[in-house]
Amino acid sequence: MKRLFVSICLLAFAVAVPAQMQKKPPLSPPAKASVTIDGKTITIDYSSPRVRGREGKIFTSDGLISHDPHYPVWRAGANAATTLHTDADIKLGGLDVPAGTYTLFVNISDPDKWVLIVSTATGEWGLAYDSTKDLGTTAMTMSKPSSMVEDLVYNLTDDGGKSGTLTLTWENVSASVPITVQ
Repeated sequence: MKRLFVSICLLAFAVAVPAQMQKKPPLSPPAKASVTIDGKTITIDYSSPRVRGREGKIFTSDGLISHDPHYPVWRAGANAATTLHTDADIKLGGLDVPAGTYTLFVNISDPDKWVLIVSTATGEWGLAYDSTKDLGTTAMTMSKPSSMVEDLVYNLTDDGGKSGTLTLTWENVSASVPITVQ
């Protein structure tokens, strides 16, 4: 009887421990935005950080992002680098982007005039910015969302024909750039 009791206890322990060891969901879960424009797919893979009570303290000069080592260049997400993949040659704002995979960063030094940076370096952690790998930059159009946005979100829209828009929105900022499929 003692062996049966010990066996049952060990079995219960073996089942309970893995359940307790399950990972908590990440604070900045992976997310994806995708659009098909003129039959060509454009995708952004990123990790979506949360404001979590830090409203008004994300983009300021002493805010959350100011602690990144490449500030005022921001990784435009969290965790691993934010990636852009395009099946076609596109134009982002005034920047020609050949079909392929890239890393996105944003220069937020001027709160009213963000600049999107497209880097040829890929597969990197989000904080590994190297300006010598820049494909180029393009100005973003700034606006304010109608209310505070808790989770960073990228939206890619098909605006008809060969046109679309890339928009990133988080906290009290929205920044966008037009897309044209070449």
